[in-house]
Amino acid sequence: MVQQERAARTRESLMRAAAEVFAEEGFVPATLGTISRRAGVSTGALHFHFENKQALARAVEAASLATLHRITRQAEEHHSSPLPRLAAAGNALLHALEQDIVVRAGFQLVGPAPWRTDPLDLRGAWQRWVETLLHTARRQGALAGGVSPAAAAAAVVAATVGFAALGRTDP
Repeated sequence: MVQQERAARTRESLMRAAAEVFAEEGFVPATLGTISRRAGVSTGALHFHFENKQALARAVEAASLATLHRITRQAEEHHSSPLPRLAAAGNALLHALEQDIVVRAGFQLVGPAPWRTDPLDLRGAWQRWVETLLHTARRQGALAGGVSPAAAAAAVVAATVGFAALGRTDP
């Protein structure tokens, strides 16, 4: 049991180190050596847990997606109306983007790249959830007439993950 716990801690440490390096340097310039040094483990230990840099990136994205799902689920559990759900989830996501390097790096990794074989679509998942919520708000009469749920969802996504991305470059 102790060995399994240590392996889980090492895997988590590697994923967090990868997220830090990806956020600081970007995916392409990041090296496995830099990531393993940041995690305080050998490259052999890194390869025991992750086949390559792409597998590390996928783990970061998967952890980010799990956090996004937790955020949206909690908003659904605590708020019965769509617009308060949206406000709660948006606030929680902004907090996660600010405080959690894994979430931040996961969203930074989103987008087309030659190394991707099966990307997770974090922004798309967030946008679909927001748009579905806004369609519900419209059906309930809570969305102003003339407001397109798709356009409003795009604006919400830009105002959350888009501004967080811009903030990376703003000291």
